[in-house]
Amino acid sequence: MPTLFLVASISARRLDSQQPMIWKTNGRNLDLSAQAQVMGILNTTPDSFSDGGKFDAPAAALGHARQMISEGAAIIDIGGESTRPGALAVSAEQEIRRTAATIRAIRSEWDGLISIDTTKSSVAREALAAGADIVNDVSGLTADPEMAAVCAASDCGIVIMHMQGTPADMQDTPTYSDVTEDVRRFFVDRLAYLTTLGIDPTRLCFDPGIGFGKTLEHNLALLQQLPTLAPSGRPLLLGVSRKSFLAKITAAAELHERDAPTAALTALARSRGIMLHRVHDVKGNLAALRATEALS
Repeated sequence: MPTLFLVASISARRLDSQQPMIWKTNGRNLDLSAQAQVMGILNTTPDSFSDGGKFDAPAAALGHARQMISEGAAIIDIGGESTRPGALAVSAEQEIRRTAATIRAIRSEWDGLISIDTTKSSVAREALAAGADIVNDVSGLTADPEMAAVCAASDCGIVIMHMQGTPADMQDTPTYSDVTEDVRRFFVDRLAYLTTLGIDPTRLCFDPGIGFGKTLEHNLALLQQLPTLAPSGRPLLLGVSRKSFLAKITAAAELHERDAPTAALTALARSRGIMLHRVHDVKGNLAALRATEALS
């Protein structure tokens, strides 16, 4: 109990971008000490909320990856199953067909970081074998009992995201007594458990899961408390890109109209020490980050 409360206390301290921040990913170190980095979203699905069907063909997926790389993405995050609200699960075989070949194609011409967005251990295993460096699991490695073991057997970076429920039902009735404390506690518990499996804490990154089992009020509360959410010394990954809550606070009904408020929140979060951002519009968000950093 003393250790748990110590970690919880540490997790509540404000992130300081001037302190060393290293994320270990498959034998390589991503230095987040000075400059924030962008994770570009690549959905190889027919039904993702923002770009479903645009990049489900291998050639289109590779072309979009090349574009995001040319615009400055440090990480390409590839997903083969939609996690939009109400989305139903697909088979592991389908996910592998949608992602593995694209990972191999990107890896054959780029030495940057590749992430697999999945909750399934078999998909993660195939992606890592194909050349992925990071496992980005929206369930925080809880949906598949084998996922933690797959990650422990690798040197991959790991994104632990918080989600209440599943994509199919997460927006039905999300309820918390204190959403920020619940997210902090989830991260503390995950950190404690995964380190018992031999996973180096420097391989872990944490994502509060904006829009995943949260109301507008929950999202805003988390955004206000971003610097206090992740365990001390570990990076927080923020994913607000084009999400529906932006339409509620800005009247940006069309998806492309949400890029500007996304970049505004990216810049605000960077000013508060958040160094990783998962986005659709790599160029615009990277410009917002660099402009913010020029003033710091």
